[in-house]
Amino acid sequence: MKHENGSRNERKCLIALRGLVGRTPMLAIRCKVDAHELTVYVKHEVTNFTGSIKDRMALHILSDAYTTGAIRPGHVIAEATSGNTGISFAAIGRALGHPVRIYMPDWMSRERVLVIQSLGAQVIPISAEEGGFRGSIAAADAYAEKQGNVFLPHQFESSSNVQAHYRTTGPEILAQMRSLGVEPRAFVAGVGTGGTVMGVGRYLREQLSEVQIHPLEPANSPTLRTGCRVGKHRIQGISDEFIPPIVKLASLDAIVDVWDGDAILMAQKLASQLGLGVGISSGANFIGALKVAQELGSNAPVATVFADSNKKYLSTDLVSDEPTGPEFLSPKVELLDFHVVPGRL
Repeated sequence: MKHENGSRNERKCLIALRGLVGRTPMLAIRCKVDAHELTVYVKHEVTNFTGSIKDRMALHILSDAYTTGAIRPGHVIAEATSGNTGISFAAIGRALGHPVRIYMPDWMSRERVLVIQSLGAQVIPISAEEGGFRGSIAAADAYAEKQGNVFLPHQFESSSNVQAHYRTTGPEILAQMRSLGVEPRAFVAGVGTGGTVMGVGRYLREQLSEVQIHPLEPANSPTLRTGCRVGKHRIQGISDEFIPPIVKLASLDAIVDVWDGDAILMAQKLASQLGLGVGISSGANFIGALKVAQELGSNAPVATVFADSNKKYLSTDLVSDEPTGPEFLSPKVELLDFHVVPGRL
């Protein structure tokens, strides 16, 4: 990925990276809930470049920035993130030859910090006293203002974030489900930046006017319902203390609530029974999709995403004994098997 003179050829590098991002497999997972059989259709985003769905957004934002001239060779990439986005910008940014600085709340999993650092990026931890997520954004902005020659992706307000999923994730979901002879009646996704639910939702609504698009958040910390952080939760990557500017709740269907303990138990069950090692937010998305499928009835096809793997959660409660709660759905779920739809149709 270098010119003969040793400098980076960004255009060729971006083309190469596009071959490593997107076109992920879909899993049609059969299960029973209270003896009723359901199938949930899940994009398995673990196969992306760094192992998460955030690669789609990071690559799209940087591609657009090169097109508009917002980023140039030598610019520092500085971003506030809860982890996966930082990993994506670290890997893709370093592949393009950029220094990368990641501002991250200091309560994220240790694995996330180590992975980002291993990719050659600098991690600046921000404590709750320093403002947590909002403090991370403010610190990145302050660095850019002081330093100059800094590109700020601003994932929470970037239209390129939404476009990434409108142009890739949404079309892939519809094409893969149609290859199985079904179309989604609903799509469910946890809201971190909101790019996935807004982008996929926009595309699916253009193709299927009656499809339901449901944002998901922790029942323990209903940020979307309240507009600010309320309570605490353990589903890293979603419900980051505020409603992101790109999220337009009025254009979406009902919010789905999932308890963090239920999400943990579901992720544990997916790993131990089907060998699908996924993160806590993936467990939440699966529970959310099952809830919507139950409401729609008649084995309605519902789609969601497995955003990342379990490997960045090995120091969290994902690998601990989790008590069940009376409102949990995961104990009632019997996982049967899954069918794989290849990503390159």
